[in-house]
Amino acid sequence: MVDKENYKESILERINSPQDLKKLEWGELNKLAVEIREKIIEVIAKTGGHLASNLGTVELTLALHLSFDEPRDKIIWDVGHQTYTHKLITGRRDRFHTIRQYKGISGFTTPEESEYDIYGAGHASTALGAALGIAVARDLKSENFNVVAVVGDGSLTGGAAFEALNQIGYLKKPLIIILNDNKMSISPNVGAIAGYLNFMISGQFYLKLKEHVASILDHLPGGKKMIEMGRSIEGVLKKILVPGMLFEQLGIKYMGPISGHSIKSLVKSFEDAKKYDYPVILHIVTRKGKGYVPAEKAANLFHSSPKFEISTGKFLKKDIPSYSKIFSQTLIELAEKDKRIVAITAAMPEGTGLIEFGKRFPERFFDVGIAEQHAILFSAGLSKEGLLPVAAIYSTFLQRAYDMLYHDLSIMNLQVTIGIDRAGVVGSDGPTHQGIFDMAYLRIFPNFVIMAPKDESELRHMLYTSIYNPGPSTLRYPRDYVIGVALEPLKKLKIGKGELLEEGEDLLILAVGTMVHPCLKAADILRRKGIKPTIVNARFIKPLDKELIITLSRKHPYIVTVEEGIIDGGFGSGVRELLDREGIYPPFMRIGVPSMLIPNGPREKLLEDLALTGEGIARKVKEFLEHGKKEG
Repeated sequence: MVDKENYKESILERINSPQDLKKLEWGELNKLAVEIREKIIEVIAKTGGHLASNLGTVELTLALHLSFDEPRDKIIWDVGHQTYTHKLITGRRDRFHTIRQYKGISGFTTPEESEYDIYGAGHASTALGAALGIAVARDLKSENFNVVAVVGDGSLTGGAAFEALNQIGYLKKPLIIILNDNKMSISPNVGAIAGYLNFMISGQFYLKLKEHVASILDHLPGGKKMIEMGRSIEGVLKKILVPGMLFEQLGIKYMGPISGHSIKSLVKSFEDAKKYDYPVILHIVTRKGKGYVPAEKAANLFHSSPKFEISTGKFLKKDIPSYSKIFSQTLIELAEKDKRIVAITAAMPEGTGLIEFGKRFPERFFDVGIAEQHAILFSAGLSKEGLLPVAAIYSTFLQRAYDMLYHDLSIMNLQVTIGIDRAGVVGSDGPTHQGIFDMAYLRIFPNFVIMAPKDESELRHMLYTSIYNPGPSTLRYPRDYVIGVALEPLKKLKIGKGELLEEGEDLLILAVGTMVHPCLKAADILRRKGIKPTIVNARFIKPLDKELIITLSRKHPYIVTVEEGIIDGGFGSGVRELLDREGIYPPFMRIGVPSMLIPNGPREKLLEDLALTGEGIARKVKEFLEHGKKEG
């Protein structure tokens, strides 16, 4: 209960819109930054979420809203996972405790949620292109407002960012780019760009060096002539020593590095940037996890953290292996025996579980950064030279490599394995991260093998099978803890062969992947109601077990398919197409994810809402049989 007599309103409680910030003194703004960090830590400890990145952008966010006038001015956040401060000061403070929760506010920017969320984003490297489009539209309509893109240094490993930078420099439209450099994306940044940014931070000595040398020469006989001669090589020297020359050569003015934790310095820099009538990039250096020691020490672990104990930083999670961990452990086991096996990740070594593979086989582990297209191309090149590449990529991010999957793997039929992590409903990250489309978009490609395990033991067999399949193979598995079955010795599965689990006579249920065990539970419920189903673990989305499906379909009056993926074009569609070709037309129903945006919320609750639980499947099947409906 609040002690009303001693209660003192915090500064944060007085902030209902960015306009309220402009009423504060500098000292109050610094105190507000402290209060915001305390609020973020307090809430995310209870809900889980993107902690480290948000602690690093508190002052940056306050300075942006002090300097610019949203929503008239347009601030475009890359990814949007670092906008918790932005949400707190744009009218969502009272709902902040619901962030990433069921029916709560999003953990990313969402225009439907607020007029201050100018552009929706959940994937990296999108802000620059979108911001340029907005800037060009502004000028074509003869309007006058600022356009600001806030981009993390990790996002610059994505090709889309460089495609945008290329055109930004060419069109030279007034546009302000905030490069938030914390040396991290999710894990420590890798690659030449990260190294260049690090050099830029320490490269300020050029101007001081130039001034010092000129001062000495000016006092020596013939010194002025030497200075004139030196100017002829200054261009070369600048390219070597001056920070920001990469951007300057692209036609973008570079300013920085600038401390990202001084509100006053940031505001001054933003005001200076407004004066230019061409693109400007401000290099802002921040500390990921700032203000909370555990997050500062392990920013990668607190990127998207589970619930945790504030006093210790200890995560509060089940002591049960995830599917990602079993995937990694199995890959290590196989790589111990075959030196041709290499592992690739796109900036997700912890999330995919491959961090342990990297420790065990550092020379055979490659983190390519936020560059899924390159991850697939790189894997293709490895395969061409006889290696056995295994790329672990989240389902939602694999979409970004769509052309490479066809052009570079499918057509050349290259022996590459893709572990599709976070396949299916993922929960709290919402629509941008639900991994529900991979079955539909992969199924159309020639030569691809697509499989999904019913449990962790089958995951091991499928990984073993995939690696030695002479063509592109994918196996999809969820963001979830394992079921807890005993792990069998590794064995190769026969490509395209399903598994008959239970026999009945009233209907045929074909399940795949994570839906196999819920279907077994549904079968128990249905049997108690006098309905006897046949249950098949399809195992393969492509190729389907044609012989088994046709044989059983001819014996059953009703057919149901169940999948944790989009219904349109997915596993059930493949079965329906097979039966159509064979002239088999029994009443048919597909159970899966409808064509809709799946909101944030616990995975268990979302599956319940989608009727992808034992009870939900049984209910849908019973209604289907009672009404005799034929689903198209």
